[in-house]
Amino acid sequence: MFKVILRILKYSKPYKLSLIGAVIFSFIGVLLSLFVPVLIGKGVDVMIGKGKVDLAKLFQICLILALTVVTSSSFQWFSSLATNRLSYNTIRDIRKDYFLKLGIVPLKFIDKNTRGELISRAVNDIETVSDGLLQGFTQLFSGLVTIIGTLVFMMTVNVRIALIVMILTPLSLFTAAIITKLSHDSFVKQSEMRGRMSSFTEEMIGNQKVVKAFCYEDRAMEEFSKINKALKKSGIRSVFFSSMTNPTTRFVNGIIYAAVGTAGAFSAVGAAGFLGVMTKGQLSSFLLYSNQYTKPFNEISGVVTELQNAAACAERVFSVIDSEPEPSDENKPVLKAADGTVSIKDLSFSYQPDKPLIHDFSLDVKRSGQKIAIVGPTGCGKTTIINLLLRFYDADSGTISISDTDIKTVTRDSLRSCFGMVLQDTWLFAGTIAENIAYGKENATIEEITDAAKAAHAHSFIKRLPNGYDTIIDEEGGGLSQGQKQLISIARIMLTDPPMLILDEATSNIDIRTEQRIQRAFEKLMNGRTSFVIAHRLSTIKNADMILVMRDGNIIEQGDHYDLIAQNGFYKKLYMSQFE
Repeated sequence: MFKVILRILKYSKPYKLSLIGAVIFSFIGVLLSLFVPVLIGKGVDVMIGKGKVDLAKLFQICLILALTVVTSSSFQWFSSLATNRLSYNTIRDIRKDYFLKLGIVPLKFIDKNTRGELISRAVNDIETVSDGLLQGFTQLFSGLVTIIGTLVFMMTVNVRIALIVMILTPLSLFTAAIITKLSHDSFVKQSEMRGRMSSFTEEMIGNQKVVKAFCYEDRAMEEFSKINKALKKSGIRSVFFSSMTNPTTRFVNGIIYAAVGTAGAFSAVGAAGFLGVMTKGQLSSFLLYSNQYTKPFNEISGVVTELQNAAACAERVFSVIDSEPEPSDENKPVLKAADGTVSIKDLSFSYQPDKPLIHDFSLDVKRSGQKIAIVGPTGCGKTTIINLLLRFYDADSGTISISDTDIKTVTRDSLRSCFGMVLQDTWLFAGTIAENIAYGKENATIEEITDAAKAAHAHSFIKRLPNGYDTIIDEEGGGLSQGQKQLISIARIMLTDPPMLILDEATSNIDIRTEQRIQRAFEKLMNGRTSFVIAHRLSTIKNADMILVMRDGNIIEQGDHYDLIAQNGFYKKLYMSQFE
């Protein structure tokens, strides 16, 4: 836990002025508050002293007391303000590093972790770290200053009774330490279950139509209940141990307070000479100090519980921040003016070492403008070829070259900017239609956006929307059909005008008539550009220059449509199966 907390504090280094301010303000505020029992004791002695009460002196003491309380509270408020700035800036930097790391980790890292889990760490876990840091730092420091300060002041009143307090103090610390140790594992388990809950909920809400279509509601509820019960169990266990901390330490501190009060009472009446003699006012001050001394132990024990929770969440956040990023592209040249030629030699790849997928795959696209179609049954490796072309994954062996340049020797950004990609699954973000189309081209003009939409046959339905291109949609494309969302994605690619294209079932969600228009638009767009087309509807790739037929990670047939039909092989079976 301490390593994690030290790492969090390292993020606070740029804000050391806030840290220093919080420490100084807290120190002054606590120090002033320690004078309050002294003033109260003096007031008691004035009121119950022999003879007539000196009202002038009593008023003076009350005035000083009021000023001390106001000043102490002001400094403690400034301390809280400085701590807030320190905490929120620190958490902002942690959250920034977390999000930046998600942008540079290999795609396989994202694939291995559920989206809900990663979102939970970014939102819930980091927020818990923020709360623990906010509450913890101020109370921990002020508590330590209060403990040391009250001991010093008690020593000035009565050394012997102060030693009794110090001797009994380890009881409180020992009790808090045992409970803290028991609570740590519970908080770790609670954090894990919270992540599972977020992940499952995100899956069910994001796929609600599928859930309802398959009447999965009851089973989803059963699964949710299992996770919910596990979260409840870990939560109750965490709360139980954390809740035990305060009353247990209060009980021990009550024993200390009672012991001090008894000893002080005997001393005040002169019945225990070995403890020294105190006035009634000094007894009042000592009891107040004793209460102040024991109170921070309750607060610190609560802070330790919060820090345990924060540390457990921070471990999950740092596990992402510490994950291996993609190998750096530093000092690598950019891929300039790709001419559309592609060479793949002896390529082998597998997502899992014990399950080979692609073996000794080779392909030569010797001239620009060729249309390469990739077909085959599900799971044969079609989309994997695209992942390797764009270096979302790196091949286990073999080379991929574009314009006679090994793609591993150039920057990923320059490589990927050479391709325009339209996927079967559309992706839109919350914003206007125009902003979604212009996603890949910064500072695109409305004329360019409109031309791209017209080329994609999206202009007509966009103009019918309430605010045209300024219509705001959410990430689900609220109000748009699946086909319309696909057209916006196609317009986005047409706007970027890349030298090479990748179409992965790009028209699968569009009606036949619109698809025919889109195919004509694609033909115009693909003119002079090398294109890789993954298709299940083989009728859409009849005019491809080369069709690669894949099966179990290997190319088993290749040629144009008519050559493959004439071969009377696997391609013909696939093609004819669509008309049976």
